[in-house]
Amino acid sequence: MGLAPEIRGQPTLNLAALPREPTEKDVNIFEGLISTDLTEEQAQIIANPADVYPRQPNVIGIHWHPEHIPLDLIRERIDKMFPGRQDELIIPTQHNELITWGNFTGAEVDCYSPSFDTKVQLLLHFANERLVNRGDVFKAMVAHTGKYRASQLFEFIESVLEPTFEHRVREAAGRTGADEHVVEFTRIHVRRLKTLIDRYHGSIPPLMVKNKLIRNYFDALGDQYSEALIKRAQEFLRAVKKSVKREFALDYFYETNEFIEEARSLGGCITVPHPEQFWPVLLDGLDLDAIEVWNPQSLRYTQFLIDVVNRQNRNIRRGDRRVLISMGDDCHMGEKVRETRRQDPEKAGREIGYQPPWDDLAIRKRLIAANISRAIFIEEYRARLEQA
Repeated sequence: MGLAPEIRGQPTLNLAALPREPTEKDVNIFEGLISTDLTEEQAQIIANPADVYPRQPNVIGIHWHPEHIPLDLIRERIDKMFPGRQDELIIPTQHNELITWGNFTGAEVDCYSPSFDTKVQLLLHFANERLVNRGDVFKAMVAHTGKYRASQLFEFIESVLEPTFEHRVREAAGRTGADEHVVEFTRIHVRRLKTLIDRYHGSIPPLMVKNKLIRNYFDALGDQYSEALIKRAQEFLRAVKKSVKREFALDYFYETNEFIEEARSLGGCITVPHPEQFWPVLLDGLDLDAIEVWNPQSLRYTQFLIDVVNRQNRNIRRGDRRVLISMGDDCHMGEKVRETRRQDPEKAGREIGYQPPWDDLAIRKRLIAANISRAIFIEEYRARLEQA
């Protein structure tokens, strides 16, 4: 297993000669990956959007992730993107972390749906005053979920390195065509990364402890190895990650109703995101404020979901609150400051408040029938958040 074969004309790589411990280059890469500081160039990228929408009067942003980007720069970006806006409802929803913007606080939490035996996510939003000196149990639930979700990174690493998970390696190699040399190359560098994580334990910002750390580390190795080899290693790693996610124990997540009950006790509002993944929870009779019928990952169910929500609302009892139709941009701000050649183009193109289906003529027919628009959603959802 000493020599990796040539890959499309690239020189043969002697795996036996590769250091097993992190190199100085590895240290520099790792310190850059865990840093939350922005360069001046990155700050300018955030503050100055490429596109502007001066004729959009209402802006909804209740499903987006600041990641490590400062909120003041994001505010500057939104101000420039929508200079003609008259009203807005903007609430960040970091994964399993409560973040405040203006008068509101939000999070996207992982939880478990026993009815469908699957992990789902909920968007939870609150007026800030509802969380002042209150909600200790709820806050502890969010913190526990964040820590457990972050543990997936370590299971991912163990899956590549430990004999216990050899079945995952074999399955991933079979699906991607990764030979023993690609697998060994990957293991050498995952082991180096693990050493660095252990070495810097305690000083790594919790936000950076996630699966993307492995992807970003291997992307950064592209300056040392051939593009073809890094691509094959990344394909193999993505296949391992799928196995990890599929087999990740759900018992340690709170159930959907547990999060909903705690959120309701604090006057919070609940939205179900990701229609392409989670629409079956509509059948579960959950106490919801809104259903996200669109985000950039999928248009597949948008019109169907609008019709389903509309039918449900026609059958509610007098005096009951209807379920609102929402749309989410699912913007990950951190993707915008990665090197262009290493960005996920689809994710990098997402923008807070940019949800084109609100203006799509075919979809608008259904929205009119449902008596919903950006302006109506903002008014009703904000009223629920602010009600005594």
